[in-house]
Amino acid sequence: MSVTTGIEGRTALATPKAPAKNAIVFEDVRVTFPHPQGGTKTVLSEVNLNIPAGEFVAIVGRSGCGKTTLLNMAAGLVEPSAGKVSVMGKPPRDGRSHLGFMLARDALFPWRNAVRNVEYGLELRGIGRAERKATARRWLKAVHLGDSEGLFPWQLSQGMRQRVALARTWALDPDVLLMDEPFAALDVNTRTSVQQEFLELWQREAHRTVLFVTHDLGEAVALADRIVLMGDGQVLDDVRVGIPRPRDLSTITTDPRYIEVYERMRKRLH
Repeated sequence: MSVTTGIEGRTALATPKAPAKNAIVFEDVRVTFPHPQGGTKTVLSEVNLNIPAGEFVAIVGRSGCGKTTLLNMAAGLVEPSAGKVSVMGKPPRDGRSHLGFMLARDALFPWRNAVRNVEYGLELRGIGRAERKATARRWLKAVHLGDSEGLFPWQLSQGMRQRVALARTWALDPDVLLMDEPFAALDVNTRTSVQQEFLELWQREAHRTVLFVTHDLGEAVALADRIVLMGDGQVLDDVRVGIPRPRDLSTITTDPRYIEVYERMRKRLH
C-alpha cells in the first residue's frame, strides 16, 4: 500500500492548487517479468498512487526499484500483471494523445535541423505544414533557440540538443509529461541551466501534470511538488515538498525545507 505521510509546515503559496481530477492512477498494480533462469521476477507489487492533474511528481529510488516501469506503464508500453492504470481517465494506450515523453538522450534525428525535429510529433499528428512550423518556431524561441532553428544536431551542444527535445515535447501541448531522467546526460552547469529553463516553462503553464523519474534526490526536491520514494517494488514514502514557487535553482539548496526533505529522503534511501 502507498504511504501518504507528508512533511507538515510552510505552505507553498505560489504553487497552483491542482484540480481534484487525477491525471494518472495506479491501482493495486503488480508487474512481473519472466526470469531468465526460470520463474518470474516481481518488479512492482501492490502499488497505489494517485497523481492529480497539474501536479509535478518526482519518482526516486535505487536502480531496479521499478521507477521506469511505472513510467512505461503510464505510457502504455508495459501492461500491469495485475491491477489497473489510467491516464486522464482512460487506459494508457487510449490516453497517449494526452502524453509527451522525454528521455535522458535527446533522440533527435540527425538528418533534420532543429525546427524540423520539433515539428516531428506534430507531423505525425497530421498538423499542416504552416501550423507545425509556426508552433515549432514558437517553442524554440521559448527555450532560447530561436536563432538556431536551421542548425542540425551535430552543430548543437548537448545542452542545446536537450532544449530542442524539450521544445519538441512541449510543442505537442501534452496534458501529461512523462520524463525519464531527462537531464542526467548533461554536465553539472548545463544541467542546472536546462532544469531552470524547463522549470520556468512549467511554472508558466502549471496545468501540465509531470511524472518525473530521477536518481538525483537534489533534482527531485528542487523541481517537484511531491516526491515518491520507491524501493523493492513498492512505495516507501510519499512527501510533499512545500517549497514556494517560482523557484530559483541557483539558491534553492540553502532553503531549510529543501534541506529537510533532502535529508529525510536520503536517510530512507540508505
